[in-house]
Amino acid sequence: MNREAITQQLSQYRAFDAEEEAFRSRILKLLQEEPECFHRHLRQGHITGSAWIVNPGGDQVLLLHHRKLDKWLQPGGHADGDENVRRVAEKEAREESGLSSIQILDQTIFDIDIHTIPERRGEAEHLHYDIRFLFTADPKEPLQQNNESKGLAWIAMEEVPSRTAFNRSIMRMIEKTGQYTFSSR
Repeated sequence: MNREAITQQLSQYRAFDAEEEAFRSRILKLLQEEPECFHRHLRQGHITGSAWIVNPGGDQVLLLHHRKLDKWLQPGGHADGDENVRRVAEKEAREESGLSSIQILDQTIFDIDIHTIPERRGEAEHLHYDIRFLFTADPKEPLQQNNESKGLAWIAMEEVPSRTAFNRSIMRMIEKTGQYTFSSR
């Protein structure tokens, strides 16, 4: 997957709602107009990749309590120049969870979001143009938290809204998960 493949997938992507449609348009514009959009030095914002990791039955999701943002979120991170955001999402998921059983459920984009990252030491406020993919993993495999998080856990879908302060983008992914057909449901 490269810039052209992402652009093609986003061009064909069916947004879940008006907000996600606006994100789709803005990400397409960034991809078309900004050659450095996969690099974190791009001040206005940059492409990131995230993994929405569910158990085989689709009734639990793996979330981490992000140390810097102090929020429960899905694993993910900076592309650092890698245009293959699906690979970025998987790499970040493995690094942030220690899981080796992670497998992609769908090669296409699962969700997109644009969110503000607040100013922190030496880093100005900027946007993450997040492209997300759907993965599964074995919840029995031991988790290995890294230094980027304060917590890492499999959380039942019905508990996720309160754990994430009803974060709109996470609520959207929960609803999309409910529409996905899982083999062990």
